[in-house]
Amino acid sequence: MKIAEVRNFTDSELAAKKKEARQEYFNLRLQQQTGALEKPSRLNELRKDVAKLETVVSERRLGLKVKSRAAQKAADKKK
Repeated sequence: MKIAEVRNFTDSELAAKKKEARQEYFNLRLQQQTGALEKPSRLNELRKDVAKLETVVSERRLGLKVKSRAAQKAADKKK
């Protein structure tokens, strides 16, 4: 999941995705403890996805407007 995709979600979608990701992360942690985890790299992916979701929620709560990297590069070239 890319941060640009996450920023296009509505608030309700963000909450739902965050809940799903946290639940999946919890389930994978249980599998890891029992030795049944087949794809350990999925833990890192989920951890990062949750962080992206939390970041966007926080940005919206604080009222921050974040430009895309392409827009930032175009603005830098104009300077």
